[in-house]
Amino acid sequence: MHARCDNQGRPFGFALSGGQVSDYKATDALMAFPVPNPKAMLADRGYDSDGFRQDLLFRGILPVIPSRKGRNAPQKTDWRRYRDRNRIERMFNRLKQMRRIATRYDKTALSFISFLNLAAARLWIESFVNAT
Repeated sequence: MHARCDNQGRPFGFALSGGQVSDYKATDALMAFPVPNPKAMLADRGYDSDGFRQDLLFRGILPVIPSRKGRNAPQKTDWRRYRDRNRIERMFNRLKQMRRIATRYDKTALSFISFLNLAAARLWIESFVNAT
């Protein structure tokens, strides 16, 4: 499961891939979402590829992606910005608090992504509704 979200940890959309597929294979689907381009793209080491970095720079987006350990020419990482990636991890945690998503009850990709979208709508509603 891959997600593109805003700087507040609210998801814009999801892309599914197989369990044995590298993360950067889903980048085309993530970048195709009809949302404005961010100033910087925060991602983990799984998205570290020269092609993805070049695509981000071509779009005017700063890639904030740490280099993989075995990389021949490590890229510099803005660690101050990278610390904000915990918001993305917290978003995944909030999604997985919904039991149906955490245990993957749904057998088809369509039904799973449909419930991901429902969970995302709940996260968006929580950010706009006053809970006090």
